[in-house]
Amino acid sequence: MTGSGGPTKLTLPPTALRSRVTEIENVYVIGHFGIARVAERDWSLRIGGAVTEPLELTMSGLRALPSVTVTAVLECFGNPLAPSIPVRRAANVVWRGVPVADLLMAAGVEPGATALWAEGMDSGRFDDVDCTEYLKDLPLEIAVERGIVAYEMNGAPLTAEHGFPARLFVPGYFGTNNVKWLRELTVTDRRPEHLFTTRLYQRLEPGSSEPRPVRDIDVTSLITIAPGSRAPGEVLIEGWAWGAAQIERLQLRIGGSWTDTELERRPTGTFGWQRFSHRHRFEAGDHEITARATDALGRVQPLADARNQVHSVTLSVR
Repeated sequence: MTGSGGPTKLTLPPTALRSRVTEIENVYVIGHFGIARVAERDWSLRIGGAVTEPLELTMSGLRALPSVTVTAVLECFGNPLAPSIPVRRAANVVWRGVPVADLLMAAGVEPGATALWAEGMDSGRFDDVDCTEYLKDLPLEIAVERGIVAYEMNGAPLTAEHGFPARLFVPGYFGTNNVKWLRELTVTDRRPEHLFTTRLYQRLEPGSSEPRPVRDIDVTSLITIAPGSRAPGEVLIEGWAWGAAQIERLQLRIGGSWTDTELERRPTGTFGWQRFSHRHRFEAGDHEITARATDALGRVQPLADARNQVHSVTLSVR
């Protein structure tokens, strides 16, 4: 295994995210320790901890198991050292892999287990801390409910940048939890102390005084039309909205008032993004367009000072 030796980031502009399923070359890339290069022949996945029958699977063994395909948003939480800075790293991807539930059923989870640790093969120094691995922990219940060990995205094997040979993917959870270059799943009854579990990727939830790990993705929307100059006339304003819960309302502010848009619904139990669209006739002048989403739990995109604050573009009509 080799790596680039330092943090790697690739962020695409919103105008590159017009497709319902994001092209692999337009999926953002984050590597805290660079990009791990893992040979398939050297890879295996271990499943251990509080299980009755520890497992070890090669890629051929993993691919031989029954698989599922899910379409879901992959979103970066952002800068873990400054979580209020807005980010626009997101993609909608078709994932194929083996359900975590099936793997743990085969291993036999012991009573009392509450957590699943996921360990990646990448390692290095980040935030002035040396790490021998990338490590995350997840509620066992959620990992069993909807987690998969993914080995394909959009019908092709994962690329090195996205976690080849396999990665954990939990629909509805931020990307930091979806461990790339996955090498071990450990069933346990506690949280681990680690840079990426209890120090970074923490935030205060409403009504709480204690930081909690970043998990459920926020209510978010993104306008995908290009800003810039237009001739007077009608413009189709389009974009995507998503969150851990269904988005129920998408409004656009054009000038001073908010207008509801056409918003598609997503199938129950899925986590893909939802398209919104609205036609508006523009006269000469500069026009700021802002999108704001509201989800089924009543959570509304913040107007400012948040990582998921509303997204705006400006059209200059001449």
